[in-house]
Formats: sequence, C-alpha cells, structure tokens
Amino acid sequence: MPNLHASSIFSDEITRWQQAYGRNSLPWQNTRDPYRVWLSEIMLQQTQVATVLAYYDRFLQHFPTVGALAIAEQDEVLALWSGLGYYSRARNLHRCAQDVMALHAGQFPRSAEQLQTLPGIGRSTAAAVAAFCFGERVAILDGNVKRVLARVLGFSADLAQPMNERALWLKATELLPEDDLTQSMPRYTQGLMDLGATICTSRQPKCLLCPVQAMCHGAVSGEPEKFPVKIRKLKRSAQAMSLLWAQKIDGSVWLEKRPVKGIWGGLYCLPVFESDEDLRAFLPQGMDEQIKPLPAFLHVLTHKDLYLSPWLANFQLDEAMPDIGNSEMSTGGWFTSTQWPALGLPAPIRKLLAKVASV
Repeated sequence: MPNLHASSIFSDEITRWQQAYGRNSLPWQNTRDPYRVWLSEIMLQQTQVATVLAYYDRFLQHFPTVGALAIAEQDEVLALWSGLGYYSRARNLHRCAQDVMALHAGQFPRSAEQLQTLPGIGRSTAAAVAAFCFGERVAILDGNVKRVLARVLGFSADLAQPMNERALWLKATELLPEDDLTQSMPRYTQGLMDLGATICTSRQPKCLLCPVQAMCHGAVSGEPEKFPVKIRKLKRSAQAMSLLWAQKIDGSVWLEKRPVKGIWGGLYCLPVFESDEDLRAFLPQGMDEQIKPLPAFLHVLTHKDLYLSPWLANFQLDEAMPDIGNSEMSTGGWFTSTQWPALGLPAPIRKLLAKVASV
C-alpha cells in the first residue's frame, strides 16, 4: 500500500475523480461566495442534500445577502427554517449574520481560525468555508469525510473519544494538497464529501468504483464496514406531549412561542402539556367536557420519539385564553389561517394545522 503521507497520490486521485465523477451541479457549488457556502454548510448539518435543496433556494430568495439576513426578524428566519429541524442552527445563523455585519464590516473572515469565532460555526464548517472560498489548506472532518479517511488509513481508534478525533484531524491535514491551493483545495474538499456520500457509504460501500481502492486499508482488508469505530451511542428516549388546539369560530388558533432552550426552541406551537389530565385541568370550567380528541400520532426525532396527543377546544370570539401560570411560554396570540403559515412552526405542528384546517 502506498505511503500516503509521503506523496500526493491520495489528494491527486481524489481531485481528479471529483472533476470527472463528483457532484458539480449543486446550487452552492461553483461559487466562491462565502455567504452561500456557509448557508449550505449549516443547512447540510444532519440533513440530506435532497431535503436541503428546496430550503436553500427559498432562503436565498428571501435573504440574498448576509446583510439581508442580518436585518430580518428572527421569527421570519425560523419560519423559513421550519421543517429542517435542529432549530438552534437557524438562531445561530441569524446571530452569525448580525456579527458578520457588525464586527467584520459585512465580510466573512478569510481564515478557518477566525470563522470559528462566529456563532454556530464549528471547526469543520469553518474549514469548509475557508477551503471552498479562499483556498486555505485546512481539513474538514464531517461524517462522510471521517468515514472515508478512517477506511483509507485503517484508523481503528474510537472516534467517540475526542483525543482520537483530534488524531484523525491531524492525519487529515497531512493528506491535504500542497500545490495550487486556490484550485485544488475546493476540488479536493468536495471530492472527499462526494466520495463519502455516493461511493464510500456507511453500508455496502461501492469499493470497485472508488478511485483510491488500491490504497485503502479497509478495501484491501475486505472489511471496510469495520471503519470508522464509534462505540458511544446515544440512547433513544420517548416523550408524551398533549397539545391544545384552541380555536375560535373564525378559524383562528392560539399559538405560543416556545422557550429558546428545549425542544422546538423559539418556535410557535400549540400549548404543550405533560398529560391529557393537565390539559383538561387548564381549560375553563365546563370546557373540559366539550373538547374533542384528534388522532394521536408519533413524530420521530434523531434521538427521541414524540407521542403527540392533540385536543380540539372551541373558544368564543370574545373568550380569552386562560393564563398557563407556570408555563415558560413567553408570548402567545390568536392567529388566522392566513397568518400562522408565516410563523416558525415545528414540522409536526405545521402539518397538523394544515391537515385539520383543510377538513
């Protein structure tokens, strides 16, 4: 097996393969605009390309520049993000745009080190922006790249341990191109991402199509799926939530803004209760006997299953929503069917509102 650290064979092969066979038509490619690259990198965290495509285009239509995003209302940003999940990304995205305008005169820093000082930009995201836009010789290490490099290098240390991840980062840096960085770094970086997404997949990797098969420890051993090693696994949890659909005769519904911390942070939502009994106890006297149960449903998050039980309660036009008391909800109000679609809503709540409103 070639000594990868003593030659440019690996980076040359990845670069050539990407140019011929990699993904070259995604909307955030073929640009050196750091705003567009940064936006795509944040959206692609924990999210598939196919899902991001529509969101990316719609987001740019509303906020074509970092300045436009910076002056937007957070609720407007969250509304456009609704359905992508991991909503702290959207809040950090907004804060980052504001910092770029306020602290950097509207220009993204040109180095990965400086980019990491901005909200929501970690080491790998900073490296991606710096490599794609400014040709900096710096390594990314997202999930796809970890898998490719662990297999090629036969890196068997547990990547759940921070010290082992740092060791892989050092090896990733050693493999970077050394010449014509303005051209080679974007192509090489994209090539590693493409290889992991299309060829060196987590299951049933297509080793025969891989440009670096001959120099890959995993392929040569015949057991590429042994790598990477990550022993620690997050346990799944479950949570039951009762939702109050409070509706007036004009069709308006009561929605409240969730606390920033916790599930659906910063989004508007139907009032949430820990149980149906708590929900009933909250309602005005007599209404608890008139509420209508809607079909319960399951919403699956990455590490949690949400069992949601919605209840429909009809309020009079002049009837006020009772005070939830100890609720951490910050603001709430009645929203019509022409108003709530523009709010930042959790995906299951948006789907529920749309479904019931159409009945």
